[in-house]
Amino acid sequence: MKLLSLEDGVRAVKLAREAIETYLKTGKKLNKRLNGVFAEKRGVFTTLNKHRMLRGCIGFPYPIKRLDEAIIESAIAAATEDPRFPPVELKEMDEIEVEVTILTPPEKVEVEDKTELPKKIEVGRHGLLIKRGFYSGLLLPQVAVEYNFDAEEFLTQTCLKAGLSPDCWLLEDTEVYVFEGQIFAEKEPRGEVVEVDIKSCKL
Repeated sequence: MKLLSLEDGVRAVKLAREAIETYLKTGKKLNKRLNGVFAEKRGVFTTLNKHRMLRGCIGFPYPIKRLDEAIIESAIAAATEDPRFPPVELKEMDEIEVEVTILTPPEKVEVEDKTELPKKIEVGRHGLLIKRGFYSGLLLPQVAVEYNFDAEEFLTQTCLKAGLSPDCWLLEDTEVYVFEGQIFAEKEPRGEVVEVDIKSCKL
């Protein structure tokens, strides 16, 4: 899958911010289409950080929508629908850094012995998606680095994110998927957009 250029990354982050601010001002979804890679179906998450603390994060793990549409919808949802936080107010956008993570399609990890799963996960490269029955949870690649998780703790935390027991990844009917992400983020609110090195999670 083709990587985005920095120019594309800048456009992605600006589109996310415009979508949020348009919605907060008017209550309407931004109707905008971009060309090139933005016409392709990609998975994407929009993350909002305020004073370096998470303020919202929602997205689409699978490439089911055009990238531009997925960015617009995930950005609005991150600002208004993340159940962990109250909806963002327009005045807050001067204090919020917008971050967009473009995802590769999730790939199921196959192992004969579930205890071998941590060996298949590369911290600093892989994000995790865990499914069991009606439950599912996802953590982006940068989360493991930011919290200094090893592969086993990353699996445990993704199980908890799914609302499951911390060791559910060891059970036979639990499905574990890995994916990769390309991150673009504002260095400061409305500031320069850069590509983030996942391994260090530094701008």
